[in-house]
Amino acid sequence: MTQNKQVSDIEDRSIGGLITWPRGYQLLTGVYFLGRAGGLVRHFAVTAGIRPGDHAIDLGCGPGRLANELARQAGPQGRVVGVDPSAPMIEYARAHAAANCSFELGAAQSLPYPDASFDVATCTFAMHHIAEADRITALAGIFRVLRPGGRLLLADTHPATSGVRGLAIRAMAGLAAHRGGHGGGHTHDEPADSLAAVDVRRYRGPLADIGFTAIEFRTGPFATGILTAVKPG
Repeated sequence: MTQNKQVSDIEDRSIGGLITWPRGYQLLTGVYFLGRAGGLVRHFAVTAGIRPGDHAIDLGCGPGRLANELARQAGPQGRVVGVDPSAPMIEYARAHAAANCSFELGAAQSLPYPDASFDVATCTFAMHHIAEADRITALAGIFRVLRPGGRLLLADTHPATSGVRGLAIRAMAGLAAHRGGHGGGHTHDEPADSLAAVDVRRYRGPLADIGFTAIEFRTGPFATGILTAVKPG
């Protein structure tokens, strides 16, 4: 299957918003995180519980920063797959991939991997890009591909932040709600409050319904909200 056909097929599934400018995205996140995005992804990887030899999947991987950090912490015996529906992001990520890290074009709500394939799954700053109607499908798919005892980490900006950073979060959330990049305009099923779209606390109930346990919310560096959960062993 050609890449153009893959992209067409993914777009036909109404996946939501795509970001198609990897270098610009890297610059934007570098400015927003004051040049310390590397420290943030290290925090995400540790909080996700990645261990040497683990197999991990990063959904909505973008240019691949977190996937590569997961690969570094998993070590040479570990394997990491980054998945993103944006062909330019995957092309960029493949060009900068660690030896034990691969990148595949795909959508979080349509994972082709066998059951119990991964020890860790992460999805950061990406759930709000998935069409609202497909988010439970995506979470259920993550549950399926995790091994018993597997760990999930969801993260996004945290709406409770005040001050200048809070204003920046509100502006970025508004942009997210309008499906920046390739995906078109605001959808009818998106929450009216754009901040609700990036608040990962809204997934606590759905995760419990799917079967996840040990669901825990915490705040992280740079005004991030982090939701972790475990697939029962």
